[in-house]
Amino acid sequence: MIQRVQTIFLLLVAVAMLLETFFPIWTQVNPDQTEMLKLTAWNLTHTETASSNVLEQTGTFYLGILAFLAAIIAIYSLSQFKNRTKQMFLNMINSLVMVVNLGLIVYLTYVENMEFNATASGAFMIGFYCIVAAMIFNIVANRFIRKDEMLVKSVDRIR
Repeated sequence: MIQRVQTIFLLLVAVAMLLETFFPIWTQVNPDQTEMLKLTAWNLTHTETASSNVLEQTGTFYLGILAFLAAIIAIYSLSQFKNRTKQMFLNMINSLVMVVNLGLIVYLTYVENMEFNATASGAFMIGFYCIVAAMIFNIVANRFIRKDEMLVKSVDRIR
């Protein structure tokens, strides 16, 4: 049923993961304020601050692919409302995809920060927090799906 509360949370998972692909995830500026690193879901860009010249650009397209995959899994899970156990399984797989995405981001930011400026940690931007929000929405959706499943089982016991 589309009117269940977990539908809202699964839609929010999909929206949050799609937003990750559009917003920056992490930025770091060196102490002299002359160079900047910026991580998005598609690339890691090293630029000069004054002239905006790109010094180096590394593709991180796998972060964007993982974000799209998580959004697709959430939408597919949404369509499986008649099979709640399959829906919970899909949400578990989606949680793993989001954890891998988050782990890769933390690894990339750690490695690039050590090479660029080990004294400061940089700043996580809205794209990073979209992943965290999507993970929370996924957990809440799973909780409501489990609650529905327990309700159906209790009604079956009464019959």
